[in-house]
Amino acid sequence: MNFIGAAVTDVGISKKINQDSLTLKMAYTSCGMVCMAVICDGLGGLSRGEVASGNVIMAFDRWFKEKFLKADFEWTKEQIQQDWEEIVFSMNTKIKEHGMRQGIELGTTITAVLFIRRKYYVIHVGDTRLYEIGTACRTITKDQTLVEQEVERGIITEEEALTDSRRNVLLQCIGVTEELVPSFLSGDILANAAYLLCTDGFRHTVTPEEIYQSCRAAENTSQEMMNKHLQELVEINKQRGERDNISAILIQIGN
Repeated sequence: MNFIGAAVTDVGISKKINQDSLTLKMAYTSCGMVCMAVICDGLGGLSRGEVASGNVIMAFDRWFKEKFLKADFEWTKEQIQQDWEEIVFSMNTKIKEHGMRQGIELGTTITAVLFIRRKYYVIHVGDTRLYEIGTACRTITKDQTLVEQEVERGIITEEEALTDSRRNVLLQCIGVTEELVPSFLSGDILANAAYLLCTDGFRHTVTPEEIYQSCRAAENTSQEMMNKHLQELVEINKQRGERDNISAILIQIGN
C-alpha cells in the first residue's frame, strides 16, 4: 500500500498567530509503507494555544521516530491505543502544569491517524476531524462539542448546529479537561480513497460536497494537485469570511 500526502496551514484573515500545528510522516517498514498524520488546533480563546498544539505534535513525532519505527515487535491495535492514550494523558498533565506555572490557560484539540497493514487507527479529542473520501465524504470522528451533544439528544437539528453560536464550545480538550476521555477508533482502509484531517476553520464555510469534489482520489493523482486543491479550499474559506486559522492534511491511498 502506498500513500501520497499534502498539507496546508494558514493563519487566516483575522488572527496574528497560527495556533494550528500538524505533522505528516511516511516510512517503509517491515509492515510495508506506513503513514501517520496528526493535526491540532490550539484553542483560539486561550493564551498561547500554539504552544499546546506544537508540543502535542512534537510528542507524536518523537513516538513515531523513537519507538514506532524502532520497535522489534508486531504492532497491535491494543499497543497503539495504549501508547497514544499515554501520550495524550501525559500531555494533558504537562500542559495544565505549564499553564499553572505561567498563570495562563492553554489547550488544544487533536486528531491523529496511523495507516498500517490496510487498517487505520485514530485518536481524537475535540472538534478537529478525520474524513474518509470514497464515493462520498464520510466523517469518521465525532465532534466533542456542546452542539454535537445536543444534536444526539434531539435538542437541536444538524442544520441548526451549523450556525449555532455555541458550535465552538468543546466538551474536552488537552490541557484543560480534568478527566480526559479520548476517542479511539479503527477501521479498514478504503482502497483508492483519500483521507482528510482538518481543523474546524477549514470546514466552517465549505460544504461536504465541496470537500468531496476537491479531495476525492480522481482529482488528486499527484502531490502537486493535492496541494493545489487544498490551497483552493483555504482561499474559499478566507473569501467567505472564515476568521479562524485554517489547516488540513490530505492523504491519498494507493495500491
